[in-house]
Amino acid sequence: MSMFKTTCFSAPLLALGLAFTSPLAMSQETLESPQLGRKITPSELIELDLIASNESALPAGSGTAFQGREIYAAQCASCHGPDGSGGPANQKLVGGNIKSTEDPVRTVGSYWPHGSTLFDYVRRAMPANAPKSLSDTEVYQVVAYVLFMNGLIDQYKIINADTLLSLKMPNAGGFIDMSASH
Repeated sequence: MSMFKTTCFSAPLLALGLAFTSPLAMSQETLESPQLGRKITPSELIELDLIASNESALPAGSGTAFQGREIYAAQCASCHGPDGSGGPANQKLVGGNIKSTEDPVRTVGSYWPHGSTLFDYVRRAMPANAPKSLSDTEVYQVVAYVLFMNGLIDQYKIINADTLLSLKMPNAGGFIDMSASH
């Protein structure tokens, strides 16, 4: 068989095979989720010491921005700046516009979808030089201050498990919830 005949015969078969395995040919259900991993069990979540975005078991404690200002100044301002607009490595917490096509800036006020996610991150990872060193009450106070700097609460609003879960963040609808598809 000549090279031309082999190519002419193989090309349509290859195209047909690709058509049936392309994402467009897959069912809509397959495209809804990448189907990677599995849903974490409650006991595994406890072991990881994580707080899910819809978690109703936030720890006890509470705080206001007024209380959090002092902790922020001592523990956070060296990296995030005194007003949250960024420090030496430009770690901004306030401002930004995630919808900007020019230069989207991901800050607490423009990007983060849940207050509980902010609590979880601060609790586990901050301050960068001493992660997990803040008490739960101090974390609530710092979170309240960061929310206040972003104009999301007033300085005397009490932030606790209930108020944090009920807080509507500006980008709450900016993510696709794939958790129910597993």
